[in-house]
Amino acid sequence: MIADAAPHALDDVDLVVLGRGSRTAVTQLDGDRRRLQLCFSDQWMSIRHAHIERRVGAFWLIDEHSKNGVLVNGSHTREALLVDGDWIEVGHTLLRYRHAALPPARRPDAAQLAGEPVLPTVLPTVLPTLHAQYDSLAAIARSPVSVVLCGETGTGKEMVARAVHRISGRRGDLIAVNCGALPATLLESELFGYRKGSFSNAIEDRPGLVRAADGGTLLLDEIGDLPPSSQAALLRVLQEREVTPLGATHPIKVDLRVICATHRDLEAQVALGQFRADLYARLSGHRFVLPPLRDRREDLGLLAAALLRRAGPAHEVRFTPEAVRALYRYHWPLNVRELETSLMSARVLARGGAIDLEHLPAAIVASPGYSTAHGDLVPRDDPSTPRAPAPCAPAATRPGDDVALERQQIREALERCGGNQSRAAKLLGMSRNTLIARVERYGLARPKAPRRRPCTD
Repeated sequence: MIADAAPHALDDVDLVVLGRGSRTAVTQLDGDRRRLQLCFSDQWMSIRHAHIERRVGAFWLIDEHSKNGVLVNGSHTREALLVDGDWIEVGHTLLRYRHAALPPARRPDAAQLAGEPVLPTVLPTVLPTLHAQYDSLAAIARSPVSVVLCGETGTGKEMVARAVHRISGRRGDLIAVNCGALPATLLESELFGYRKGSFSNAIEDRPGLVRAADGGTLLLDEIGDLPPSSQAALLRVLQEREVTPLGATHPIKVDLRVICATHRDLEAQVALGQFRADLYARLSGHRFVLPPLRDRREDLGLLAAALLRRAGPAHEVRFTPEAVRALYRYHWPLNVRELETSLMSARVLARGGAIDLEHLPAAIVASPGYSTAHGDLVPRDDPSTPRAPAPCAPAATRPGDDVALERQQIREALERCGGNQSRAAKLLGMSRNTLIARVERYGLARPKAPRRRPCTD
């Protein structure tokens, strides 16, 4: 079931206890240690399911003999050293361990107290850097400063632009123009308008989109695709705050605020002479970068809840653990837009039941491996992760000695890691796929995941 994410700082914490109960987070002293008790309303979790403890500056996850076990990056484990980006699954609750500062405590400002929308509610986040960007953009939104929204296709730039307009206080409408969708021959007439008879098909006066945004906000989507001739005309509008329709002799004053959105590198285009430097200087009063979804997977639950609320009560939507794992390990090449369409179709196909793998697009289901801090498909290596020492080469070897030695090392690594193949692979300095292939080649028993069932302890 969808639930809001809540970050917890571990700077001054020595022990984190994870278990089932009324959802709470309590920090207290436990002898000479500071303990954080996290409870979740999760029937698949034991009352005391697992704990995370600090050991010599690092944190270790320990399963407390729970009924359904603990998974790290999709693999069962009894004890594991946590590294940046690890995904921890306890019951049907997914947690992420990060080496990052939390966003500062937020005090409600005048806009929030007045019930006005604030930017983080549009595309919610727990990422400190994105929180800081939202705060800056919220302040800019109430000024006439122009804004450039940067990010890959589908990251939600138009949603942010509409939020900026809503809290700007401007009385007019937000008018969106896709600069890449209009032919160059029609772009200027659509933007600046025209007078009747100014060309063969001009059978009536048209004010144009710039004048339609008078008193409001003009969103120029895909501004990097604007032709050079239109760039010059737009620059004049921004400099003079007036527009001259095609066929007119006198300019018309306009009061507008401009927001641009692009997936292109405008600075690189300026350097290559593909985009006017003077126009870029006019547009880039404030630059806001939306990261791709693969780099903000901590926000996946928050984003899913926000997107589902647009279609109905999000608390009624449930997911199977397998579906959740698939969503978190997918690379999301089309970003938030792809997440939204995937969730909407899955919700319909589930017909009121829990969303499972069969309801998700095939590309999501087929995606391999959990993803870590930097969007990789397998956990990144960490210098602090212990490794098995390299064996000393004997003076003479017999055929089969190398195989026997490697087989023994793999067996010991699996035992040492509680059967967790991902961590055993890291310990041995090989990829998880290589380890699985060697396990099969040497006929070693592969660890079996215990059956998961509701907890009653």
